[in-house]
Amino acid sequence: MQHDRAVHAEVPADEPAASKRDPTAGTSASSVSPAPRAPSSAAAAFGSAAFEHGTDADMIQRRVRTANPLVTPSPGPGASSTLRRDVLYAIRTGGPASPDQIADRVGASRTGVLQQLRTLETAGLVTRSLSRHGVGRPRHVYDLTPAAQELFPANYGALTQSVLTAIRTVGGEELIAEVFEARRQMLRARIGHRLDERLPANATLWEKVKEVATYQDETGYLGRASREADGTIHLNEHNCAIYGVSGTYQIACEAELQLFGEVLGAKVTRECHIVAGGRSCSYLIEPDEGQGIAPYSGAALDPAAGQRRGDQRRRTGSRPASRLLRARPAVVSRARR
Repeated sequence: MQHDRAVHAEVPADEPAASKRDPTAGTSASSVSPAPRAPSSAAAAFGSAAFEHGTDADMIQRRVRTANPLVTPSPGPGASSTLRRDVLYAIRTGGPASPDQIADRVGASRTGVLQQLRTLETAGLVTRSLSRHGVGRPRHVYDLTPAAQELFPANYGALTQSVLTAIRTVGGEELIAEVFEARRQMLRARIGHRLDERLPANATLWEKVKEVATYQDETGYLGRASREADGTIHLNEHNCAIYGVSGTYQIACEAELQLFGEVLGAKVTRECHIVAGGRSCSYLIEPDEGQGIAPYSGAALDPAAGQRRGDQRRRTGSRPASRLLRARPAVVSRARR
């Protein structure tokens, strides 16, 4: 460790003393965008942020600036945010490299590349190591960290759609229902565990709704909890994080409705629905007055398809998928645009 500190204290060959002492370079780097705190991942600001208040537009802009150092309010041609993006892509496509090599790849000045590398290193998106080649001082080589992966294009939506299509092809609507039921059970356990950890045993319904709203906010739904003067409680989601799925598989929305009723132990009424054209998914939360258990409506199931699959299984001798559907607490869906 002492050797490492000594090495970092000296000026490496790729960073002359003049460039490190140049106050103009430091000022230029900070004027582009303030260096964010090092996150555990590029999207950590979404998952670990405290419950926020303010307009949705303000919160979205604040989060993007915090979680993604590639974005600035108005990046134009040649702006540092563009160079920063080019530096990341150059390392991604060409592999670990020195500042000189990266500068050649992106066609920018070495000083400008070094400024962006320092910002990316502070953000936890690149790492620096020493590489020795023959005689002379060692050179710094930069590579991406796992956190940087989240800044590159992803296609999880298409993957989800194709997987669900494959599931439907194999098992029809009944198997789709079982998949979403299993997902609901996992979410219920996860949120229930969180409520047990963060809230007292005698927590009020309002406290529970606030915590559930915080969880939904952290997972991309822009969750908000509100309470009117008369005590009426609403749980609002201003974004549908699974919109590409919920439009095709309405059972996902029914599972969410059921999930909220179970984790809150309350009567949940959907008053507004994004899939139905609403501005948000809004739920009225009321204390459970012992309304009992109602069977799941199963609107998304096709009995004829289930009968055909049963006949096929009897012919082929295959075992049916395990049934996970259970009776659920009563919930009400009252969509309002």
